[in-house]
This record gives sequence, C-alpha cells and structure tokens, in this order.
Amino acid sequence: MSLSSKIISFKNPQNIKWVYLSILSVIWGSSFILMKIALDNGITPLQLGALRIIFTAIFLLIVGFKYIKRIKRKQWKWVIVTSILGTFIPVFMFAYAESEIDSSIASILNSLTPLNTLILGYLVFNMNFSRKQLLGVIVGLLGTLLLILFSSDVNPDQNYYYAIFVVIASICYAFNVNIIKKHLQDLNAMSIAVGNFIVIIIPSCVILLFTDFLNQEIRGDSLMIEAILCVFLLSVFGTGIAKVMFNKLVQISTPIFASSVTYTIPIIALLLGILYGEKINALQLIATFIILLGVFLANRKKKNIVTR
Repeated sequence: MSLSSKIISFKNPQNIKWVYLSILSVIWGSSFILMKIALDNGITPLQLGALRIIFTAIFLLIVGFKYIKRIKRKQWKWVIVTSILGTFIPVFMFAYAESEIDSSIASILNSLTPLNTLILGYLVFNMNFSRKQLLGVIVGLLGTLLLILFSSDVNPDQNYYYAIFVVIASICYAFNVNIIKKHLQDLNAMSIAVGNFIVIIIPSCVILLFTDFLNQEIRGDSLMIEAILCVFLLSVFGTGIAKVMFNKLVQISTPIFASSVTYTIPIIALLLGILYGEKINALQLIATFIILLGVFLANRKKKNIVTR
C-alpha cells in the first residue's frame, strides 16, 4: 500500500473514528482517578465541579474563541441545552458520586451511557432498535444492579445510594449525544465546545463564590495544591480537549458508537483505581463483564428491527 493510500485511509471517517475512540478511552479512563484524588485531598464536590468548568472554559476560550462566530442564531438554543446536559449537570453528579464511592465503580456505572442512548433514542428521537439491542439494555441494567449490590458488600463503609448520581449523569450524556447528532451535526466540534462553556462559566463562578474556596489557605498546603493540579489536568484534557474530540466523534459516527467509548474507559479506570488502593473482587468483575456485555449487545448492528 502506498503512502498516499495510507493517508487517504487514515482520513476515512470509518478509520479515524477508532483513533478518536482510543484516545478518549485513555483520557476519560484517567479522569475518574483525578477526581478521586482531588476530593480526597480537600476539594469539595461543588468546588470540583465549578473549578473543572472554569478551568476548561478559560482553556477553550484561549484556543478557540474565534469559533464562536460559526454558531448560528438558531443553533444557540441547542448549544445551551447540550451545555447543561452534556457538561454542567454531569460534572457535579460525578463529583458528588465519587465523594462516597470508588472511582473505578463510577467508571463502570458510566458504561450505562450507550444503553441510555439507545433507550432515549427510541423514546424521544424516533430511533428504532433491534431485539438484540433490547436484550443488551436488559442485561446491562441487570449488571448494574449486581455491581451495586456486590460493591456494597465489599465496601460497606461507602454510601452506594450515591451511585444514582452516575446514573443521572449517564442519562444526561445520552440526551447530549442524540441532540448533537440530530441538531448540531453541521456545527464545528470546537464551536460546540466553546459555546457550551461560554454558557456555563458564569453559573460555575457563582457556585464557586458560594463555597469557601476563595477563603481557603492554599499556599504551602501540598495536598490542596495537588488537588488543584488534578482538577486542572482533568479540565484541560478530560473536559476541554476530550469534549471537542467527542463532539467530532459523534458527528463522524453514530450516537451509539460514540457512547461505546465506555467499553474501554472502565479498563483504564479499574487499573488506576487498583494502583490507588481501591478494592475490587471477582464478583464485581463479573458484574462489570455483564454490564459491558449489555453494552456490546446494544451496540450491535440492527437486525430484526423493533418499531413503534
């Protein structure tokens, strides 16, 4: 194969989408442990969510301010909606969830996103699905219940009611990918990301002001400095760069394929969680496998379509 044909092949959306998927898996797989370290070192959930948005907004405005003008007036309402559902609500949901449960468990529960994408695609966005995909939804939900049950036995000191925050975030993500695919398909991925954070930076600043963050003594506090560094890395890579890449991935693939990044996120998150000292046993791994099996079935190509 010639060099020119390799380049053409690499530029093919059917090939490049796998590159995006791989990079996003590593970035987002690392994000869960960064959140956990920040919370363990003294950042509160509200501070984590607000700082994450503020840092990301500053970064995106620096590198992509010119892209704002590409957003048409009629597209702004969908940019606002995706900013709330795709970023604002989830960052706070994950922050609160990881204040009580392990980062690895949160990453596994995040695998519900493709299943919720399928369900909402059918109920709200007039997308059809196959019987195998329906089976995938059922299997995935069963795995989720088992994971929460097994995890509560392994870590009885953790409050697994907080797992509902991850479920809420995954539902928001499911709405987000369907909305981008349906209403913002023709808008540049960077424009969507910059527009999103312009919308939510002011509410995030207000939230931060109502915490005691500005009154905290940070100088000389190595734990707090480490926490802020984790939030900064999480913001630039896990939210800023990854947000643009994910928007592009949705546009060059399908909502279900884009959401399937949650296949590989738990692998990275589990490894990092174990290195950080989090406990996980064989029963939790079995439940994780059941969830991912459900996601796999839900992501299969449609045969024997179920319609309304």
